[in-house]
Amino acid sequence: MQQLSVVIITHNEEENILRCLLSVKDLADEIIVVDSMSTDRTAAICREFGCRFISHPFEGYGQQKQFATDQASNNWVLSLDADEVVPDNLKSEIRALLTQETIAQAGFRIPFSLCYMGRTLRFSGTGNEFHLRLFDRTRGKFTNVSVHEGVEINGPAGTLRGKILHYSYRDISHHLQKINTYTTQAAEGYIRDGRKFSKAWVVFKFPVSFLTFYFIRLGILDGYPGFLWSFFAAFYGSMKVAKTIEMQKKKQ
Repeated sequence: MQQLSVVIITHNEEENILRCLLSVKDLADEIIVVDSMSTDRTAAICREFGCRFISHPFEGYGQQKQFATDQASNNWVLSLDADEVVPDNLKSEIRALLTQETIAQAGFRIPFSLCYMGRTLRFSGTGNEFHLRLFDRTRGKFTNVSVHEGVEINGPAGTLRGKILHYSYRDISHHLQKINTYTTQAAEGYIRDGRKFSKAWVVFKFPVSFLTFYFIRLGILDGYPGFLWSFFAAFYGSMKVAKTIEMQKKKQ
C-alpha cells in the first residue's frame, strides 16, 4: 500500500481552497499547502482545516510546485491547484492504484474538465487536456519554468480515466486578470529565450486562433460559454505576442 501526499500551491485563494481540500480529505495521507504570502483568509482556512501550511515566496510556478513536492513525506504525490477538485470516480481510481505493492509507472496523466461560467465545457479545445499530476517524486520533478510548468519523469507514464474538475475563472473580470498575469509571464519567458515576433502576427493570430477554438475545436457546441472561452483564448494568444514586442522595444 502506497501512501499519498497531496500538495497544493496558493495565493489569495479563499474562494477556492476549501472546495479543493474537501475533495481530497478522504484520499490523502497528508495535505501540504505552500502559500506565497496571501493577504486574504487562505491561511486561516487551511489551518482550520488541519493541513500542513507553509509560507514561501513565489519564484515561478515550476519552482513553487517543486518546493511543495519537496516537503512531502511520501513518495507518491498528487499536485493540485487551489481551483481544482478531485471527484469521487477519480479518487476511487487513485485508491485502487495505490493499493499495489509496487507501481511500475513513474507517473500518471490525468484528464481535465474545465468548469466555466456554470458549465463543464466538452469542446472548445479543452476536452482532450491531460496533465501529469500524480507521480513518484523519487522519479520525477517539475520543470524549472515560471509558467506552463510540467512534470518530467524517469520511467513510463500511465493515464487515468477520471477527470480533475478545474474551476479556473470566477467571472469575466477574473479571467481578464489571469490573462494579464499569464501573458506578461509568457512574454518574459519569450524574451529570455530570445524569441521575436512580427507585428503582423499579432493581427493574424487572433482570428486564426478564434476560428480554431470556436469552429475547428467545436467551441460553438458549448454555447455562450464556448464562445467566450474561444474569444479569450484567442485574445490570450495575441496579447502574449504583443507584450513580447512591447518588451523588446523597451529594451532597445
